Amino acid sequence: MPKFFRAYVRYVDGFNYYAGRLMMYGFFIMVAVLLWSTISKAIFVVPAFWTLEMAQFALVTYYLVGGPYSMQMGSNVRMDLFYSNWSTQKKAAFDSFTVLLLIFYLGVLLYGGISSTMYAVEYQERSPSLWRPLMWPIKSIMCFGIFLMLLQAISELIKDIAKLRGEEV
Repeated sequence: MPKFFRAYVRYVDGFNYYAGRLMMYGFFIMVAVLLWSTISKAIFVVPAFWTLEMAQFALVTYYLVGGPYSMQMGSNVRMDLFYSNWSTQKKAAFDSFTVLLLIFYLGVLLYGGISSTMYAVEYQERSPSLWRPLMWPIKSIMCFGIFLMLLQAISELIKDIAKLRGEEV
């Protein structure tokens, strides 16, 4: 494998590793928001209208920015009916094909996400809820997470091609 591909895999995997480890703590933010929601309803008898939507935003951030870490660690869900019995070469060939489909899907998703984010910024789009937060911050985070997933998918493709060639990256 050329040095460029090795460097790409090293940097993308490194960044997504640390981003994923950081996102593990995002779960606690979501729990804290939901705990505040419960406390405010039970003790203060004043419902906090922002808590449910804020917890959803935290979950989106946790899921999309932490997703590439999950892919990197191989902890994504896979239908393992035949896959576990295949050789390393056959697994790499099959993974190369499926990651190409994933790259196409993520590319289309990113294109739509950027378009939606630009619309949200231009028209100051707000959520239709009672709280009415601006939508561009969460849409920007979604685009960032999709972009990281796309970079990680390309990294996985490079690793699979190296396996097919009998090399390790």
